[in-house]
Amino acid sequence: MKKYASLAAGLLLLVIGSAARAEDAKPFVTNKDIDLTMILPPPPANDSAQTKAELGEVLTLQVTRTPEMVASAVADSEENVWRFANVMGPNFNKEKLPKFSAFFDRVVETEGAVVDPAKDVWKRPRPHQLSDLVKPVVKLSSSGSWPSGHATVGTMMGIILADMVPEKRAEIMARAAEYAHNREVGGIHYASDVEMGRISGSVIAAVLLNRDDFKAEYEVARAELRSDLGM
Repeated sequence: MKKYASLAAGLLLLVIGSAARAEDAKPFVTNKDIDLTMILPPPPANDSAQTKAELGEVLTLQVTRTPEMVASAVADSEENVWRFANVMGPNFNKEKLPKFSAFFDRVVETEGAVVDPAKDVWKRPRPHQLSDLVKPVVKLSSSGSWPSGHATVGTMMGIILADMVPEKRAEIMARAAEYAHNREVGGIHYASDVEMGRISGSVIAAVLLNRDDFKAEYEVARAELRSDLGM
């Protein structure tokens, strides 16, 4: 019993330590550096033809999505680079890549620091807030719908990861697109939210890849990743 108690305690400390490291992650840039309200157009009005058409698309997906699609959308609710594991292979995991992991924690924090203030400006209602007919299968959110934060961070992670491993660029970017689209499948975003997220993610990634502080940590993370993958 003591053996199992010690093991449980060790696992608990590992989980707490990992959470603490993620919480300590600092964004590379914020909305002070990249103001999306100066880059993206405002969202369509709630009573516009575009919003009505997009709401119809959400409802169509709601009745046509398969159990497998639902499971994928739920799994992709997590905002971390490990959602690319099915593309990167069995050695792609947090335990083997601590420096890489810490680096991408900062990438994820960057998305929130840039996107959340823009969401607060536009305050586009989510599909389920506009229509009681919409039944999301993922965790509900009351934050603004425009742009999609998940689509933004998925695109950011895809671009940066593909830059590290260009041999897998096509597969990585296809996975990033699937990750973004799953916000529509999950019933929590409109198609245009996701499109704006892809634009936002591309803009943020382009800025990051030209910053010296980012480049320094990028090179360390890239070296660790490629060594672990045997590249």
